Amino acid sequence: MKNVLKSFFESFLRSRRMLHHFERWQTLLGSKPVGVASAAMRADIAKALAAASHTDAGELLSRLDSSPQGLGETHAQALRKRLGSNEVRHEQPLPWWTHLWQCYRNPFNLLLTVLALTSYVTEDMKATLVIGSMVVLSTVLRFLQESRSNKAAERLKAMVSNAATVLRPAPDAAGALRVEVPMRDLVPGDVIALSAGDMIPADCRLLGAKDLFVSQSALTGEAMPVEKFSIDRGGPGAGVLERENLLFMGTNVISGTATALIVHTGDRTFFGALAQRVTATDSGASAFQAGINRVSWVLIRFMLVMAPLVLVINGVAKGDWWEAALFALSIAVGLTPEMLPMIVTATLAKGAVVMSRQNVIVKRLEAIHNFGAMDVLCTDKTGTLTQDRIVLERHTNAWGEVSDHVLQLAYLNSFHQTGLKNLLDKAVLSHAEMQPETQLQTAWRKIDEVPFDFSRRRMSVVVENGGSEHLLICKGALEEILSVCTFVERGTEVLALDAELLARIHRVASELNAQGLRVVAVASQALKAEARKPAYGVADESGLTLLGYVAFLDPPKESTAPALRALADHGVAVKVLTGDNQLVTRKVCGDVGIEAGHIVLGREIEDLRDDELRALVERHQVFAKLTPAHKERIVHALHANGHVVGFMGDGINDAPALRAADIGISVDGAVDVAKESADIILLEKSLMVLEQGVVEGRRTFANMLKYIKLTASSNFGNVFSVLVASAFLPFLPMLPLHLLVQNLLYDVSQIAIPFDNVDPEFLRKPQSWNPADLGRFMVFFGPLSSVFDIMTYAVMWFTFSANTVANQTLFQSGWFVEGLLSQTLIVHLIRTRKIPFLQSRAAWPLLAMGAAIAVAGIWLPMGRLAHYFRLQALPLAYFPWLAAMLAGYAALTQTVKGWYARRYGWQ
Repeated sequence: MKNVLKSFFESFLRSRRMLHHFERWQTLLGSKPVGVASAAMRADIAKALAAASHTDAGELLSRLDSSPQGLGETHAQALRKRLGSNEVRHEQPLPWWTHLWQCYRNPFNLLLTVLALTSYVTEDMKATLVIGSMVVLSTVLRFLQESRSNKAAERLKAMVSNAATVLRPAPDAAGALRVEVPMRDLVPGDVIALSAGDMIPADCRLLGAKDLFVSQSALTGEAMPVEKFSIDRGGPGAGVLERENLLFMGTNVISGTATALIVHTGDRTFFGALAQRVTATDSGASAFQAGINRVSWVLIRFMLVMAPLVLVINGVAKGDWWEAALFALSIAVGLTPEMLPMIVTATLAKGAVVMSRQNVIVKRLEAIHNFGAMDVLCTDKTGTLTQDRIVLERHTNAWGEVSDHVLQLAYLNSFHQTGLKNLLDKAVLSHAEMQPETQLQTAWRKIDEVPFDFSRRRMSVVVENGGSEHLLICKGALEEILSVCTFVERGTEVLALDAELLARIHRVASELNAQGLRVVAVASQALKAEARKPAYGVADESGLTLLGYVAFLDPPKESTAPALRALADHGVAVKVLTGDNQLVTRKVCGDVGIEAGHIVLGREIEDLRDDELRALVERHQVFAKLTPAHKERIVHALHANGHVVGFMGDGINDAPALRAADIGISVDGAVDVAKESADIILLEKSLMVLEQGVVEGRRTFANMLKYIKLTASSNFGNVFSVLVASAFLPFLPMLPLHLLVQNLLYDVSQIAIPFDNVDPEFLRKPQSWNPADLGRFMVFFGPLSSVFDIMTYAVMWFTFSANTVANQTLFQSGWFVEGLLSQTLIVHLIRTRKIPFLQSRAAWPLLAMGAAIAVAGIWLPMGRLAHYFRLQALPLAYFPWLAAMLAGYAALTQTVKGWYARRYGWQ
């Protein structure tokens, strides 16, 4: 039984993403096992891709009615209309009936259904109606909330769309134009241009590639990037994913450039056919999912213990095992938090809508919780702490003297590269002192380029100006440029690099760095006629002459310092992880108020064991000269130390860390792979929205936790009261029907919890799931209600003579009203550490809902429908006793609450 429940529960508690709904729907409705149903289709797609791999590029273009300049816009629109969007079907919303089925199918509703069927078989139509109402309420509310949240999420995500660079024939037929097109609008036959940071939008055949490395981990799980070529050099037996001239949807470009022909889009892609298998490689439960699992299993284990205990006690004491079984099942239903899915969805959706008003797009609803639980935020420096408006501040030779020659060659390098044009290149091209378009662009012709990658940290272009020589111009990080230089230029002199010159070069660069300037070195080499090539590679970056530097200023954002202070006030530690050097990093950190201390460099952590790195990351705040792998490893180390880790970045080098973090944060201007890896996208540059997101995440978590604490403590108290009553009463303290109606009304009163207010004190520090605290909370606060339940027993037994089987309905009616009103009251007592109604007032929807349920609870035994529910009118003398017991319950709870908070804290 436990394994069955666990299987159902883990299925229900998986990610809210619609793809997982799709998987469960297929499996449950009896389709073939996941990964098998589409085997024939996958074989067809693999066969077609293999044919595209060995077909001549010109012939393949002809088959797709395309050309090296791409499709015409009119033709592309016609294909788009006929073939549909370039989207995998499982990424689209499920039909409403399938979604409704998923909302029903959870272990809580299954238990209710079993009880409803049992009641129907025994011809207890009233119980059947009540239990059916509970199932309908839980299912419909969840369906409505999830439908609203899914639609809102889709609208928000539509604001952050990835685009691809597509070639379109020029009007004068003299070449091709490059046009940005949304990925969903791509069609077979489109020719696209790719560079570092781009997502592969469809299955493609390479037409041309230059030092192209692609990450295929989403399909293969292989962490190392794969080099791709325009011609497949593999043998005939190579698998589809091993074809060197094929690119696949869902992968991304690590470095290099390419042009590619789209062969398949949407469901006809390899990714589309393998969607279930791809998603099975997800990295496991997030902090949110793990927390929900741990806390919910506390409640389920409690139910599995208490329900059989109630069955045995009542069966032995009363002798009616069938009635005892129905009563025990009713107790089991009362102990299951059947509204948990709806409460979780509603609170997360509300948080996402609130964040959208702050220009923050939440791609995954559960990221809202992780935002609030985050206690460490790791951030890149460039474009996150800084303004992302880099300006070229200086252009000097290696001695620090102004040099227009260095600026001209830097301009040629930035202008002619076709890879990832970063902010540094844009700053060079837009430099106010430089207007060389009419001179340099016409005087120099590009021959080839060696694209940038994050291991070399430099890129080169080769140009010529009509002479016999080719000129290789290399631009990149100082250390990496010096590693391929043997000479240095000063004026008309070219000097051999020696130790003294190297020391001087480093001194000049350090002085610039200390001023907050980011230094990029420029080097060149004139290639004589005999050394000329049609194509160049990394090996040609050797024996270069250092010309000087271009230095950039990227001042901190105005919002950075106050945002970091606000995060610190809310218990979030900030760590800087950057690929920049330590001098610039120290200057920027000082400007924004971060105490840098010792700056850990990438080379220092290279050989550290995991346990050593885990200790190191706790001691230091700033890390510089990091590779993407270093950033990812630091995030993993912090996570292993028990932190909920956020990472904020916008570059391709940030993508691994964004994926590794509990919550990845990026900006709308980030590269495709960074936006794809992130959970949250900022539409504006202000970091103050981070603090607002943390607060909203904690508010969301607080309201979810309220429901769980209320349900756990209230249910524990009720069961404790039932056990006491069952041991001494000659009849059931309440009929199964009473328990179910009471539970239904209580569930209705909880619908407004997602919209409740939260005390400011709760928002000041990170919050996380704590099953041990939940168990302790149940033990302390649950029996408090039992004290007054037992007092109610005594009042009904001795004062109103409800002490025989004949008068059991009066007894049950009295406890029904007291139990329901005490449950409604406890919502307001436990929702806050303060004095309820006076120091902390619930939101009006929760107040109104509680008042309505209290009125309904009193009306049921007093009104016309009392006999339908096997209740009877209570004497007026009962109500002063009721008021006294509720007042006493409130006073006792408030007293214990103060003592509990001082001893254990109040989460």
